[in-house]
Amino acid sequence: MPDALAESASPEQSPDTMSWDIFCRVIDNYGDLGVCLRLARDLARRGEQARLWCDDLSPLAWMQPEAVPGLSCRPWDESLGAAPGDVVVETFGCELPAPFVAAMAARSVRPAWINLEYLSAESYVERSHGLKSPQFSGPGAGLDKWFFYPGFNDRTGGLIREPGLLDAVTAHHGDAWRAARGWGRRPGERVLSLFAYPQAPLAPLLEALGPGWLLLLCPGAAQSAVPALLRDGQRALALPHLTQDGYDQLLWSCDLNLVRGEDSFVRAQWAGQPMLWQIYFQDDGAHGPKLEAFLDAALAGAEGRWATNWRALSRAWNGLGPWTPACAEALRERPAAVAQARAWRAELAAQVDLTSRLQAFARRASGA
Repeated sequence: MPDALAESASPEQSPDTMSWDIFCRVIDNYGDLGVCLRLARDLARRGEQARLWCDDLSPLAWMQPEAVPGLSCRPWDESLGAAPGDVVVETFGCELPAPFVAAMAARSVRPAWINLEYLSAESYVERSHGLKSPQFSGPGAGLDKWFFYPGFNDRTGGLIREPGLLDAVTAHHGDAWRAARGWGRRPGERVLSLFAYPQAPLAPLLEALGPGWLLLLCPGAAQSAVPALLRDGQRALALPHLTQDGYDQLLWSCDLNLVRGEDSFVRAQWAGQPMLWQIYFQDDGAHGPKLEAFLDAALAGAEGRWATNWRALSRAWNGLGPWTPACAEALRERPAAVAQARAWRAELAAQVDLTSRLQAFARRASGA
């Protein structure tokens, strides 16, 4: 039977400094790297030493153009001759280089080897979080790999929330921030950010929105597709690539955020504004239950009619249901949407953040 190691850390824990190696492969989007960068940066700002190894570091030119003390970002291949740190994080099943694993096994004090998994609200996350996988063969024979699952409750690994984040959201002046960049709203306009996959159903969304919207389009297919689809009373602006901090501030400054994948999905929840999530499409249909599990959690306790409408809108946006009048009704019910977004954020903020839990988890896994 696998062993479990998933107790929650307490917020006041302050573990001794450890050195961290975080491995990431870029598959078809930059969301994985975005998550890894946020984690590595958060660890460094808490006083840890972090190395981020990635096979494509080019997006860091816009994600994080300035150096972060304590954080080193290095090409994946350079890890082949590196000495492992105290904690090795293998993100999203990226499979560590065999020479690096062999070096881990050769250390007199074995590093904590942690596989950081994808975020989900599905029930298997609670069952799988903290399980150990002993390595009986290969270059890592004798090591233990631990599975760490982000999630939305205290029986999981939590969400990345750096210290001071919610205070920064509260202090942010969204209209002034946007206006300073030439993205100001006109009288009576509401503002949304749009970050979407190419298959997003843009035409029915714009029809459901109605007039009075400024759409701020993040880089991607939407920048070329949306202008020809705009309805009367709608306008759009194409945005440049933003740093991660800049993207956070964009989310804080909008009345509605349309996000995708994992990194922007989590950051939109901390913004406390109504959010539509476009989940990563999977050919086997696994994205459907994943969306429903999140909606079950995030809409628990919400006002009945609005919650029903918002669920219909979320399904339609993901191609999992029809566009009905309920979708447009959900977008018009802003007070209910804002109230639920704030209530959900407060519920998440009452939990220990992912980095704190991961630090404590790594210490337990290494026997420190």
